[in-house]
Amino acid sequence: MSGDGDAGSGSDAGPDFDPVSFLEDAVRTPSHESADEMRESVVDLLGRRGADPAVVADGCVLAEKRSPAPEAGPHLVLNTHLDTVTPHVAFERGPARDGERGAPTGAGDDPDEVIRGRGACDAKGPLAALLAGFLAADPDRGRITLALTPDEESLSLGAAALTGRLPGTDDRLDGDLFLVGEPTGLDACTAAKGRFQATVELSGTAAHAAEFAGANAVAAAEDALAAIRTFDAEATAHPQLGPPKLTPTVVEGGAATNQVPADCEITVDRRSVPPETAEEFRSALADAVRESLASGPAGDRGVDAAVALTDRESPFLEAFATDPDHDLVRTVADAAREASDAVGLPDGRGGGVRPFGAATEASYFAPAPTVVFGPGDLADESGAVAHAEREYVRVREVEAAAATVEETVAALLG
Repeated sequence: MSGDGDAGSGSDAGPDFDPVSFLEDAVRTPSHESADEMRESVVDLLGRRGADPAVVADGCVLAEKRSPAPEAGPHLVLNTHLDTVTPHVAFERGPARDGERGAPTGAGDDPDEVIRGRGACDAKGPLAALLAGFLAADPDRGRITLALTPDEESLSLGAAALTGRLPGTDDRLDGDLFLVGEPTGLDACTAAKGRFQATVELSGTAAHAAEFAGANAVAAAEDALAAIRTFDAEATAHPQLGPPKLTPTVVEGGAATNQVPADCEITVDRRSVPPETAEEFRSALADAVRESLASGPAGDRGVDAAVALTDRESPFLEAFATDPDHDLVRTVADAAREASDAVGLPDGRGGGVRPFGAATEASYFAPAPTVVFGPGDLADESGAVAHAEREYVRVREVEAAAATVEETVAALLG
């Protein structure tokens, strides 16, 4: 990353941190294959500004500021991730184009400036805002920790290690309140569905297709899919997240075109709501599939069923929900509305309270009160933004997000 601006240089006595300059350099820094260069840049920035950062848990960055009375206030944790998805998309800054939020909508309208490129909104824009809030923090009470993880877009091993969710690790954060940086359009997001993946494994007996013999696992998939289709028929909708969702995504089975297949596997994607855990889901789906096989037209064909969660080193990202009336939520939302007005964003942009649209590492911080917040969008009216070739963020939103985090920290910690 360049040292031409505040992003790569400065000290406590130097110029104020400029989140937009930081973001420009950050988007120029590829982190789709490795977060190493991005981590080194952030560690250098924090070190130059006297924050004494540490690299722990296989690549996480931690920095802390304590007030004179750390036990007299909350421990606020600011978290986001350093990595991005593939492929890298080159940096560009310029006027908003048609289809991007901030483009002109009428005669005489001037377009917003936007920053384009991989990570612009997911999640280097949010990172810039959190850094602004952390570097400006001077707490009178409590303490603040900046916790940056290296692999949110893959297995979240860093966040799992930080929170003691991996074998042999301890909770290094022990936070009271968490502010997690993701693209939310400057809304305070208080909940998100979890994501589990599982495989329904059907086991029968192979035979020659010309004979009335064997136990056809592919034919039994009809009953298994019926169980999947009706799995949530009596589910109660969560007050913030709505109903859970179960989707069959891949079916594989059979080995030869003239053979009764002995095996069939159905991969399913689960979007959960509290309080369902991954193991509770697995067990309930296994029961439902077995019941469907026993009562359906394939019930006498001798096919057995099992459900297995997909192997992964870190725990699945389970659903979380924070009370929308919690002080953390109100503080972030109020600050976002004020900051959005101050930079001239359209009415209604920022300061809402709603669920987030994707699973995040915020899952690991629950049940502590957690808010997901940041500039930019997962998608806009023209389609996907985060993870897409057209990833972008409005410059004014980055400025508003930074001001929001600064005000939130000041309000919570004095």
